[in-house]
Amino acid sequence: MSHQCVLTAQKANHTLGCIKRSVASRSREVILPLYSALLRPHLESYVQVWGPQHKKDMEVLERVQRRATKMIRGQEYLSYKDRLRELRLFSLEKRRLWGDLIAALQYLKGAHRKDGEGLFIRVCSDRTKGTGLNQKKADLD
Repeated sequence: MSHQCVLTAQKANHTLGCIKRSVASRSREVILPLYSALLRPHLESYVQVWGPQHKKDMEVLERVQRRATKMIRGQEYLSYKDRLRELRLFSLEKRRLWGDLIAALQYLKGAHRKDGEGLFIRVCSDRTKGTGLNQKKADLD
């Protein structure tokens, strides 16, 4: 997992460097949408598989976000937490917790049942071993 995290951080840092070299303006209106569209989804894709035991990996990814928020004019001298608050962003760890909370809420509401409902039906059969039940792909037409 650590190797995957390093690759994710390298790609994000590369993208951030391209933004820094190619964009003349450092205003919030320019950098923040670029960060949100190009970097954030890439970082969050790793956050979803990150485990709490891999704190070091999270710090590597947070460093990328720190660098990105520091690029914005007027934010350079603020602390990281203040920059996040000012820009209305979450730390990656909080984003992970937020995603877990949403998944748990959807599970409690029964959304997991709707996704696979009707894809397979159980058919009684005397040719199978065990329970005598077999799964058959449902006709969705």
